[in-house]
Amino acid sequence: MAAGTKLLKEDYMQGAGTLRRALSLFYVYIIATGAIFTFMGYWDGWFLTSAGQWTFLAFFGLMWAVLPIAMVYAEWAAMAPSCGVELVYGTLGLNKHWGFISTWLILAAWLAVPPAGMMGIVQWVNYQFSLNLSIGWISVIAIIALVIITAISLYNIELAGQVQTFMLLFAFAICIIVGIVFLASSDWTIDNFFPFTQTALGGGDTTWGIFLGFALLITPYFGFEIVPNMVEEGTFPIKRMNRAILGCVLTCGTMYTFYFFCLAGMNNWDTLTGDGGSKPFASLDAMAQIVPNSGGWFMWFLVIGFGLVVFPIGTCILGFWLSAVRMFYAMGRQNFLPRVFAKTNRFHQPIVPNLLILGLSIAALLTMQETTFLQDFFCLMSVCVAACYTIISAASIMTAIRHPEWERPYKLPGGMPMRVA
Repeated sequence: MAAGTKLLKEDYMQGAGTLRRALSLFYVYIIATGAIFTFMGYWDGWFLTSAGQWTFLAFFGLMWAVLPIAMVYAEWAAMAPSCGVELVYGTLGLNKHWGFISTWLILAAWLAVPPAGMMGIVQWVNYQFSLNLSIGWISVIAIIALVIITAISLYNIELAGQVQTFMLLFAFAICIIVGIVFLASSDWTIDNFFPFTQTALGGGDTTWGIFLGFALLITPYFGFEIVPNMVEEGTFPIKRMNRAILGCVLTCGTMYTFYFFCLAGMNNWDTLTGDGGSKPFASLDAMAQIVPNSGGWFMWFLVIGFGLVVFPIGTCILGFWLSAVRMFYAMGRQNFLPRVFAKTNRFHQPIVPNLLILGLSIAALLTMQETTFLQDFFCLMSVCVAACYTIISAASIMTAIRHPEWERPYKLPGGMPMRVA
C-alpha cells in the first residue's frame, strides 16, 4: 500500500499540470546541497557573533543532531513519494490542519531566503567595489537579479540543475582553498579560540548566550527536505533517495566544520565580528590580511568573493526557490490553494507559484531594513524550521503507531527511538 494514495487520488489531479521527470539523483543531491550550503562569506560574522570562535564545534554537533530528522524525512519520502512534503507528511501522520501549519512554517523560512540572499549579493558588490550604494539602489539591483532567477525556474529544470552544479562546485573549491590558505598563514593561531564563551547573545550571560548561539545554527542545515520535494521529477529509484537526503547534510556539515575552524584562528573574536556587531564579510577581511583587495591582487580577491559570497548565496536562493514553487504547486493540486497554482507551462514548470514568489521577494526587499534584517531573518528561520521539524517528527511517530502495516522502503535506523530523537 502506498501511504500517499488517499491524498494523491485522481480527482485531486484533474486540471493540474504535470512535472517532467528529468533530474538524476546527482542533480537532486546538488540542488539540495546548494540550498543547505549557507552564505559562507557573508554570514560568517553573524555565526561567530552568535556562537563564538568555537562555532565549528556547534556546526559539527548540529550535523549529528539534524541527521535523525533527515532520516525521518528519508523514511517519509520513500513511503509517500510526492512533492509538497510537509503538506503530505503532516496530513497523513496527524491531520490536514497540522499539514497546513507545517507547510506555512517551512514556507516562511524558504521565502525569507531570496530577498535576504539578494541583499547580501548586492552588499558584496558594494563592499568589493566601494560603490556606497543606497538601500534603494541595492533593492533595485536585487530585483533585477530575482527576475533572472524566476526565468531560470520557469525554464527546463535541467538548466537549474546545471547552474546549481557549477555554482556549488566552484564555491566548494574556493572554500577549501581559502581554508587551507588560512591554516598556512602566519596569522593563524590556536590562541584566537580563547576565551571559550564569546558571544553577543544572552544579555551578558555568556553561558546562556552560547547556548542560544549554538541553537540558532540549525538554520544553515535546513534544506534537505528539498530532496523529497523533487521526487516527482526524479529519474532514479525511490529507494535511493535517502542517499541524497543524508548526503547533503553530511557534506555541508563537514564543510562548515572545516571552514569555520580555519577562519576562527585568523584573528580574535572582537576583530572578526566587529566587536560583536555581526560584521559581514569576516572571511574577506581575514583574507585581506593575506591577499590585498587592491593592485595586482584585485582579480584574485574578486574570484574569492564569488566563491565565498556570490555562488553560495546563489545556490541557496535557487534551491529554496525551486522547492517553494513545488510546495505551492502541491497545495494547488490538493485544493489547499486555488487550482491555478497547479498549472504548468510548456516546460512543465508551475507558473503562478514562480510569479508569487517573485512578488513576495520584491515586497520584502522594498520593506526590508538594512540594519536589522539579518537578525530578523535568523530568528524567523530558526523558529519556523524547528517548529516544522517537530510536527513532521511527531507525524512520523503517530504513523508508526497507527499504521505499522504501511510499506516502508527505507528502514529508519533505530526505529521508534530514532523518531523520538
